[in-house]
Amino acid sequence: MFAWWDSLTRWFVYDVLGLASSDRWASALQFFLFDTVKIFLLLSLIIFGITYLRSYFPPQRTREILSRSRHETFVGHLLAALLGIVTPFCSCSAVPLFIGFVEAGIPLGVTFSYLVAAPMVNEVALGMLWAVFGWRTALIYIVSGEVIAIVSGLVIGRLEMERHVESYVYEMKLGQGCLDAQPSQRQRLADSLAFTLDLLKKIWPYVVVGIGIGGLMHGWIPADSLARIAGRNNPFAVLIAVLIGIPLYSNAAGVIPLVGELIRAGVAIGTSLAFMMAVTALSLPEMILLRRVLKPRLLAVFVAVVGIGIVFTGYLFNWIM
Repeated sequence: MFAWWDSLTRWFVYDVLGLASSDRWASALQFFLFDTVKIFLLLSLIIFGITYLRSYFPPQRTREILSRSRHETFVGHLLAALLGIVTPFCSCSAVPLFIGFVEAGIPLGVTFSYLVAAPMVNEVALGMLWAVFGWRTALIYIVSGEVIAIVSGLVIGRLEMERHVESYVYEMKLGQGCLDAQPSQRQRLADSLAFTLDLLKKIWPYVVVGIGIGGLMHGWIPADSLARIAGRNNPFAVLIAVLIGIPLYSNAAGVIPLVGELIRAGVAIGTSLAFMMAVTALSLPEMILLRRVLKPRLLAVFVAVVGIGIVFTGYLFNWIM
């Protein structure tokens, strides 16, 4: 699909600029030019398409659907995890949604299945993985993320930790705010375009940094050395990847180039996806956001359960792939 751009960047770097193909900086520059255009083109198409489809699943509808499940059931957790894929998880909706779920009587465990799936199974990351690495990698990502979300919700539900939700949550009544949306088709398209441009403006530094790091890895880090450190034969590779990913903050789109370069360098796919999941699902900004509604003990349980799930999934897919 992008063979023409790969050829053009190689012609520019090696023929126009006259850099040697053996030059590490030339290899890094060619990778950066190629991946930057490719990633941003894919991002633009994927974000626009997903945003349009997601307009049919506003947070208010998610709340209404989940409110039908008043008891802890596997179906409720499954539904919450699936809805987490197609609904947004942002500063506008995360905390109001949590309050709305509690107000609607949705069980805490079911709520957490949604809260885990929403950031972990990022729809933009899913589209990018499919476009860059193929449907098998995308399928592994979505299945593992959904399983982690369901199991995490079931565990937290069994622990009966409702008392560790901040007390004000039970006292608030949720207004409509940013949760209501009944746009026309024209408005959906206009909103999708505006959201795509706005999101690209916000995330482009993370994407460029991610591609830049990937370019340096491509040009300077030998594949065999990275494979020895975080490859299939290192029993601690997945755990190390998750511990490194948790304190990092990056948009999912910015992590994709790193994941691609890790896989190219010989890092097992389970380890690479575990790193990406840790960055997107357990980042510090998200923990700060959730701290507004969760007391420290429940927040710690959330991090521990999701972290263990990611580590287990990484090892599992390293074993079966």
